[in-house]
Amino acid sequence: MSKSTVILGGLLATVIVLVSYSIFLNPPNQIPTIEDISENTKNSVIAQDKKDLSLVEIFEKSEAGVVRLNVKRPANDARGIGGVGSGFVYDSQGYIITNDHVVQNAEKITVTFLDGRSYKAKVIGQDLYTDLAVVKVNASSDVLVQLPVGDSSKLRVGEPIAAIGNPFGLSGSMSSGIVSQVGRLLPSQDRGFQIPDIIQTDAAINPGNSGGPLLNMRGEVVGINTAIQSESGDFAGVGFAIPSNTVQKIIPVLIENKTYHHPWVGISGRDIDPDLADVLSLKDARGFLIINVLDDSPAQKAGLRGTTETKEVDGVRYQIGGDVVLGVDSKTVRKIDDILIHLQREKKVGDEMVLQILRDGKVTDIVITLHERPSGALSLNGTSATNSTQR
Repeated sequence: MSKSTVILGGLLATVIVLVSYSIFLNPPNQIPTIEDISENTKNSVIAQDKKDLSLVEIFEKSEAGVVRLNVKRPANDARGIGGVGSGFVYDSQGYIITNDHVVQNAEKITVTFLDGRSYKAKVIGQDLYTDLAVVKVNASSDVLVQLPVGDSSKLRVGEPIAAIGNPFGLSGSMSSGIVSQVGRLLPSQDRGFQIPDIIQTDAAINPGNSGGPLLNMRGEVVGINTAIQSESGDFAGVGFAIPSNTVQKIIPVLIENKTYHHPWVGISGRDIDPDLADVLSLKDARGFLIINVLDDSPAQKAGLRGTTETKEVDGVRYQIGGDVVLGVDSKTVRKIDDILIHLQREKKVGDEMVLQILRDGKVTDIVITLHERPSGALSLNGTSATNSTQR
């Protein structure tokens, strides 16, 4: 097992996988749709003709919409009292989008635009579970250069992309790369959950890039840069970005209600691998074995079952007897990622969700009514995909 380090706000901790939330620490010292933006291009510097642009054109047309956030925190904050992150102009009303971890516990936030003008910002809404936040500035209209938001569901592996932000406090920096994969789970940062449906990229995302835009070759925001993963402890490795479609779903609610209520299932378990498939006498190594069903959860109320016994095979003990989830709303479940992504993209509190399960050798459907996730609950979003430990 390799040793890695999680670095967030200056706090060092040893864990299995490094997820470095990209905030650079300094020493003390209604959301517009693409159609709406097309109709009102006065403050937009992005061409709306949908043609591919060069990297030079993307930077020149986008840099004015990317901002720097200087954050001051309490003296007792484990990450230190100062930090720098990135953000981008979301609309002409002064809303700025960034990461939740950039502004978390902030006592003071200063937003600086391309021309050097700075404004005090107020936190409007935050969502811990998607690491998104929106702040607002009362800025002059001529500096509010809004960036158009694209459709992240159209991203393809291998597609070129660009990231703009303030790595290590170096304002207005650009890096480029490709979409390495989509639909990833972002490992938990001591928050008891994983963020689903994440974009993986090889574009350099370093401390200070957090909250900045990930852009496609048409200059549309398709993601919010948020983290890197490295086995070496260096700020180099796999980059992660929150998809723009998650932004489109969460941000309007944050602006209106200050918080977002996530749907809750209330199970934990493990993916079916070939060894477990053999133990359970399954033909295919796919699906998700429910090990625990949380008390008073939607899963418990719907009658889902966790494991009831253990079985030892070749010296390895396996938990067995629980329901195996094979599908969700008529979509195949290969692993936990499929359930989490479906919840993130398609569901909200109060919706019904149909799980196809295998129980006692028979396949059946169970309907779950999704409730609001309790504060601090390690729900299905806190389920490990490789073991039964909730993180």
